[in-house]
Amino acid sequence: MNLSSLKFAEGSKKKPKRIGRGQGSGRGGTATKGHKGQRSRAGSKRRAHFEGGQMPIHRRLPKRGFTNIFKEEFQIVNICRLNALDENEVNAEILKANGIINKVEIPVKLLGNGDIDRPIKITVNAASASAKAKIEAAGGEVVVI
Repeated sequence: MNLSSLKFAEGSKKKPKRIGRGQGSGRGGTATKGHKGQRSRAGSKRRAHFEGGQMPIHRRLPKRGFTNIFKEEFQIVNICRLNALDENEVNAEILKANGIINKVEIPVKLLGNGDIDRPIKITVNAASASAKAKIEAAGGEVVVI
């Protein structure tokens, strides 16, 4: 195969629409802009989302709800993910090192999905009641900081 023998696939290359190049082009005269009107004139510009002077949709629609600025985001860790760890004492750094959480700075919440088969001491920012119960039933401990 030569680089000189490469060709585009059939129909993949189209010629650009040439407007305003005389009557013989088939797109002369009004140059596909119609007759008269704002958008047919040279230099015609409108800002994005302009609706011809009517009340724009972003002002017609009601504003609903609010954003709670005190909301605390947690990284979720389920109990079933802790079975893969070899350590008996687990904290955010160990979870990050094993790829269970993304960032140490964001608080971690322990949830009770799954089962644990060995005692483990885990330090997290928050834990659900079912997660605490399951870990304590296995002989472990949950430390909430």
